[in-house]
Amino acid sequence: MATSPVKDFLVTYIMPEKCYERIFVSFYINVPCLTFIMNRAVGLWILLDTFLAQLLQLLKILWRRSADGLSLISVLLQLYAFSCPVVYAMANNFPLFAWGERLFALAQTAAIVFLILHYRGETLKGMLFLLAYGCLMFLLGSYAAAAAVSVMQTSSLAALIASKVLQAGTNYCNGHTGQLSTLSVLLSWAASLGVIFVSLQETGSSFATLSHTVSACLSGVLLAQVLCYRSSITTSRKKNE
Repeated sequence: MATSPVKDFLVTYIMPEKCYERIFVSFYINVPCLTFIMNRAVGLWILLDTFLAQLLQLLKILWRRSADGLSLISVLLQLYAFSCPVVYAMANNFPLFAWGERLFALAQTAAIVFLILHYRGETLKGMLFLLAYGCLMFLLGSYAAAAAVSVMQTSSLAALIASKVLQAGTNYCNGHTGQLSTLSVLLSWAASLGVIFVSLQETGSSFATLSHTVSACLSGVLLAQVLCYRSSITTSRKKNE
């Protein structure tokens, strides 16, 4: 007996077949099934953020041929935050499939750093940075002490929070968000909310959950800045016309 494409998709990617039968056949709302579905959906959204958020920012910079409004220090802190899990995985010999998506985000962020320097007229400095960074990552992943790797892993969230604070401050001082990608910020904000949901389930109310909440709030601030400054620019253009 043929199954519908919708069922095939849901059972393959979203929920086990028994949950599909309970919810869509028996019309029985099962709490464990709903929790499973939400966890799966959140996981897929976080994965989407990992693959697309930095890529969208990178593509916008290339399309506009400008990195105006982006804080270099903020992006460097992002690069550090994305580097920590990769170094941790390399140092502990985790299989590539377990952390490959983070390597993808890392490469995109390193490219954004290069483009910021390139569009500031410092292409040589950008190339030297990429070379030095690649060598540093190899050395850390291969020879760093376990204690140093552990400290890096622990500090990654703090670096990400500091990155968002600096970018928000830069936006406020400039009075615009420049080439900051709206879609990238939106994805990061939604993924931050998903991380809070996962953290609450795994650890309950804890310092980690509080840190993720702060990160999500700062992503919300960045999103609000992008929308507000875009709205003010649009209004100003209409008045000039």
